[in-house]
Amino acid sequence: MTACAIEGETAGAAATADPAPGEAEEPGGRDMPAERGGLIEPGERGESGAPDVPDGPGESVGPGGAATARTGTFTITADGSYAARLTLAGQAPDAAWFPERWTLDGHEPYAVPLPLNQPEEPDSEVLPLADGRVLIRRRVADRHAFSLLYPTGPGTGELPLGALECADDTSLTLLPPSPDGASAYALSVGERSTTVWLVAGGAFGPERVAEVPGRCSGGVWLNPAGRMLALDREPVGGGPVKAVAVDLDRGGEVSPLLQITPDSNDRLLLADTDSGLLLIRSDAPGHDRLGWGVLGSCLPVRFPESLCPADVAVTPFAVQPGQTLMPESCAVALRIDGAAGNWVGVWRPAGRRLHQLAAPDGWLAGSGVWTRDGFLKLPYAGRDAPCGVALLQAPEDGERGAGPAWTAVTERGMQPSAAATPLPVCKPVPLGQAPLVGRTTPG
Repeated sequence: MTACAIEGETAGAAATADPAPGEAEEPGGRDMPAERGGLIEPGERGESGAPDVPDGPGESVGPGGAATARTGTFTITADGSYAARLTLAGQAPDAAWFPERWTLDGHEPYAVPLPLNQPEEPDSEVLPLADGRVLIRRRVADRHAFSLLYPTGPGTGELPLGALECADDTSLTLLPPSPDGASAYALSVGERSTTVWLVAGGAFGPERVAEVPGRCSGGVWLNPAGRMLALDREPVGGGPVKAVAVDLDRGGEVSPLLQITPDSNDRLLLADTDSGLLLIRSDAPGHDRLGWGVLGSCLPVRFPESLCPADVAVTPFAVQPGQTLMPESCAVALRIDGAAGNWVGVWRPAGRRLHQLAAPDGWLAGSGVWTRDGFLKLPYAGRDAPCGVALLQAPEDGERGAGPAWTAVTERGMQPSAAATPLPVCKPVPLGQAPLVGRTTPG
């Protein structure tokens, strides 16, 4: 298998061998030469090795996969206060899908089920807002319907927001939670263009806010106000995928963002709005690899060897906030998938090591959030702990050995919204064009 060649949620079966034990040392890293392009700050006008785990897929690794098999995507608000997912309760043939909201910002996390009079379809999507309400998108006949769900004394309240018609040649998905915490957006992909819709937080139901030529995917927020959105765009008629920045306050004005080489596929995976740190996946080095850069920097994108360990797939999912003007010091959390299952990686641009740690039992793999003071919170769920958060302080790059252990913050389980609600059963400079003088940085 080509390391780091799988994007997004990758299965452990894609790897062909167990990862080597210990921590991945980096001999030097790799950057792209200056003449080969790089990052452009948005706003410029432009054309439209494994940790210590039991042998085999035992209880330390297995529950993470088992939990996600019975739940939908676990989505956390930008400020880390709430999360939401679809979860499956009961046994076949009476099992039913329903939304669930987690509260994460208190001393004891807890989950609130939000069932309605009938079960949800498994392809529905949920997204939490910063006020505790949960947006749900449902496919109803030839429409996408949106509602806000919230706990009430007798059960679950629902506020319909309107609907969008579905066309046979389009698909629609919710974008990640907006940094403002009050808005929610969806991406509708057509044959020749992609539409960005404001589906919550507007005045009159779903509103079209941008039309981007080409087929777009991804979705990463670039500023704290939720104005600049990065999308991975494939041009009409085909060609390399390039990340572009879309200004939602200027009618969807599109600017180039990633241009590492003319022919490379350059996608943006994560961005930290405080420091400007960007996590990138590109095949510019010859095959798909993870790299990092800084928004508006004059340095090229770097592709460290430590982010490309052999025989595993590595996917970043959280960046430490609050490191203003210090992108190299941000801790990055990564999901690592190998033949033995999935586990957690912690890495910093300033370091030369990928710390690899066993995931907590029942980890909702690929989800988690950093605190500003460098603690990683990972949600987990299982039979004995239906709602829990594991806590780890980011290891220092000088640490060796087994490293620190996870601490279970709480496992308080379900906190229903009613006593016994039954579940239903039925001027910017491109990085590559700037001279590499006046500043050095580790790989």
